[in-house]
Amino acid sequence: MRRGTFRDETVDYAAVGATQAPDLMHYPPERSIPAEESWRIGSGEARFQSASDALLSWAAQRGAGLELSDVRPAAGPMYSGVGFDAEGNPVAPSRLEADQRFDSDGTPYVGAGTTVRVDGRVRGMSAGAELRVIFSIEEPRRVGFALGTVGGSVVSGEESFVLQWLDNDEVWFTVRAFDAPTAFVYRVLPALVRRRRRELFTRYLRAISPLYATN
Repeated sequence: MRRGTFRDETVDYAAVGATQAPDLMHYPPERSIPAEESWRIGSGEARFQSASDALLSWAAQRGAGLELSDVRPAAGPMYSGVGFDAEGNPVAPSRLEADQRFDSDGTPYVGAGTTVRVDGRVRGMSAGAELRVIFSIEEPRRVGFALGTVGGSVVSGEESFVLQWLDNDEVWFTVRAFDAPTAFVYRVLPALVRRRRRELFTRYLRAISPLYATN
């Protein structure tokens, strides 16, 4: 099934929420390059809870060597992001309103509608952008969020980060993304988009998983 588009004026692409589409790898948004990886990062409730807290306090981005600035929660309490079920139908978010939380540096935790500026490089390639949290999930066995580009990036698109604590007690970390090149060099050399994405995925895993090995 192909996902219909949902336009949100705060981001610079149309297929908002498409990282949740089950057929993303087969039918990515137009002109986009999709990517997906899943890793088992341990087992048990304690592992799930610690990874969830790290994820929602921007550990994946910081661990990837990206600098966060200008983190701005949604202006009002009613913004809850956008979500879709497996068939592409809009669904109510898992958490409508939550008390604002902060990490030890005073940075607000991830929340639907939050905007953030990230800056950094990935093997010489720019990873800077202004981003918007498209949705956030906080369920007993599933936690995550998606970031969409607002502007200032060499690519346009979305990436999602989801932790799941399965019935067999395993904890899995899944990152999905689609990138449409916007900078000239990336449009001419799409292989750079894939290389940039592979490096980001590796850094995200290293930041979240204690089982990560460099071999």
